[in-house]
Amino acid sequence: MALTTSLADLSVLLVEPSQMQAHLVERMLTHQGVRSVKVVDSGAAALANLSESYQGLVVISSLYLPDMAGTDLVVAMREDEALESIPFILVSSETRPQVLEPVRQSGACSIVAKPFTEQQLSRALYAAADYLNPQADIDAAEIENLRILLVDDSLASRRHLRRMLTDLGVDKITEAVDGKEAVELLQSTTVDLVITDYNMPEMDGRELTEYIRTQSWQCDVPVLMVTSEQNMGRLAAVERAGVSAICDKPFEAGTIRRLITDSLTR
Repeated sequence: MALTTSLADLSVLLVEPSQMQAHLVERMLTHQGVRSVKVVDSGAAALANLSESYQGLVVISSLYLPDMAGTDLVVAMREDEALESIPFILVSSETRPQVLEPVRQSGACSIVAKPFTEQQLSRALYAAADYLNPQADIDAAEIENLRILLVDDSLASRRHLRRMLTDLGVDKITEAVDGKEAVELLQSTTVDLVITDYNMPEMDGRELTEYIRTQSWQCDVPVLMVTSEQNMGRLAAVERAGVSAICDKPFEAGTIRRLITDSLTR
């Protein structure tokens, strides 16, 4: 896929069953400079169109579709190797964490809450463009030698982060499915940065952070937590455990780059 440098280079597949809402979003996209917008009204139609070849493609989908949920659509995309790297933006008035969790874990670029402004949609589009065309904020030589341990029980989330890190030039990436496996790896593998989820089986992100800070021989390694956890009490406990930075899911590529830069320069 060719690199995307502006919104004009994006091709948007808009999945929206409401004609009125589709026209509104299409006008916003056109006003933002997006030249190519195709509208479909169902998840099946979206997947059929995604079988075609697009340059700089971004999917913007409503949550409630006639044949499936937007969460089902993004999961189907992430399970297909040909579609898994396409940026996905969810547009929804839904606020329940249990409903939005599959989207947060899938590696979606943004969740835009209804009702939304053109500026909010624009930010989501720029996040997608940034994901398609990452700009390295870290010295190339430093990136080349960076060793990262990626810890997340969600395969889709690990793939999304790995793609983002690879695009930055990082190729020394070790993966673990939970904190327990990460502990085993840290006993014999030297790393420069740990990127971990919070909610995981066996050992969660807080317990992993506590282990690193109090028991690991790599106690000073920066720990970046990328999580959909919304409970402020739990997040406060993570901060007390010694995490270097916390980033919400879904996250923007630029945010991850800045957090990595900040954690490595402390």
